[in-house]
Amino acid sequence: MKNSLLILHSATVIMTPLLFAATGGLFTELTGMLNIALEGLLLTGAFFSIAAIYYTGSIAAGIASAILASLVLSALIGFTTLKLRSNVFITGLAANLLAAGLTVVLSQRLFNTRGVVVLNDMRKIPSIHIPLIKNIPVIGELISGHTLYVYASWLLLLAAWIVISKTPIGYRIRACGKDSEALASLGIKPESYRFAVFLISGIYCGIGGSFLSLNLGAFVPNVSAGKGWIALVIIFLGGRKPQGLLAAAFIFGLAEAFSNYAQGLFNIPADFILAMPYLFTLLAIVLASAYDKAGMRN
Repeated sequence: MKNSLLILHSATVIMTPLLFAATGGLFTELTGMLNIALEGLLLTGAFFSIAAIYYTGSIAAGIASAILASLVLSALIGFTTLKLRSNVFITGLAANLLAAGLTVVLSQRLFNTRGVVVLNDMRKIPSIHIPLIKNIPVIGELISGHTLYVYASWLLLLAAWIVISKTPIGYRIRACGKDSEALASLGIKPESYRFAVFLISGIYCGIGGSFLSLNLGAFVPNVSAGKGWIALVIIFLGGRKPQGLLAAAFIFGLAEAFSNYAQGLFNIPADFILAMPYLFTLLAIVLASAYDKAGMRN
């Protein structure tokens, strides 16, 4: 029972950057612009958060720098795609490659290393124990005792649901993806909303990227480790709905948490165990595709 609760608690933490990235990617997806640069945006936020904390000593500055850096990259993607009319997929891949290379180059210039950048004196992000809830068996251990990042990912997902489902802006965002010509006939420019959601995606990924580094207290090359790609799967597995994203992100978090737990439990090669979340991602894609095809036949 205790081990099960630890796995569930760990899954809630692991799903946090996935939820940030998937929520940001949902906005662009609903406008008909699939943002495959989520991986690069996460990595950019992760690096610049550590760099800012190294020079300022402020966690707030680190988070702000992560958001700003990811915002700049997402603005570049939006400008290149919408103004220069480049292919959104090629642009996204280029942004991922740019982020991977730029973080290594800047790490060499700023920290004289291409490896891990550790902040030994960085304060640990405090955990929040929710009154009343923390004393409830099972639920208290699952929901209470997380950092502000975890709760922020839930609140920002809720905010996304409200904007997308309950506001005129959300209706226009969805209309961009469904019938942009009809939206343009009303005098509303779909490109303006598409550029705006690229920026929103950058903000969400910047926060998610800062979590990756601040949770470790260090920047590790390729710390995003495919989480941006998994976030894309979560968007479609979650039915392109905020509430679906929460369930799908938790499932993937659970898969990774179990793989971490299994390393010390089963006599299985470590490489195979570490590959489990990615094998699960592939399986989820296959099952989701099969489900969609079955629905089309019916």
